Amino acid sequence: MSDFLSDDALAPEVSSSEIVFDGRVWNIRRDTFELDGNQITREYMDHPGAVAVLALDERDRVLLIKQYRHPIRMRDWELPAGLLDIAGEPALVAAQRELAEEADLVAENWMLLSEFMTSPGGSSEMIRVFLARGVSAVPVTFARTEEEAGIELRWVPLDDVVDAVLSRDLQNSILAIAVLSAAAARARGWHTLGDPHSPWTRHPRA
Repeated sequence: MSDFLSDDALAPEVSSSEIVFDGRVWNIRRDTFELDGNQITREYMDHPGAVAVLALDERDRVLLIKQYRHPIRMRDWELPAGLLDIAGEPALVAAQRELAEEADLVAENWMLLSEFMTSPGGSSEMIRVFLARGVSAVPVTFARTEEEAGIELRWVPLDDVVDAVLSRDLQNSILAIAVLSAAAARARGWHTLGDPHSPWTRHPRA
């Protein structure tokens, strides 16, 4: 990574920190901190982070799932993904679990595809996306509930998914960033992929 084009970690002194809303899935936190001699107070979503899986088969098709998302009142196309809500669970293990639970699949080969912040001005959420290859069905399928009970699966050529993102027909942020990253990585001979076990040092809870 180029030194001149890299996000910088910073640890300002936090004088107070409290949860002002304790939610079912995530909380809203209020911090007061000092930055450049100023006392600043900000509220943000205190998010545990998440993982996602771009599963790619031998024909360069991406596994997409469609499920209902209440905040946007849509059933949107996504990648298998989930929260890092099990204490101490490594990100790779969480990704493998999500692929099995949401798509009834396992994969032989795993690589790190991308990492990103979803909304750094209002949320501590960070996403780690893994590329999974050599996929096959799990011996026993999972019983899915709530929104996941109606999940629809589809294998779509990577280039077609990229086209759908660029035409604004697919707008899920994780899906968009992941497939564009995969297309760029493929064009570079996959040399940009990383070690799936590498430490996630930039995660806020690292």
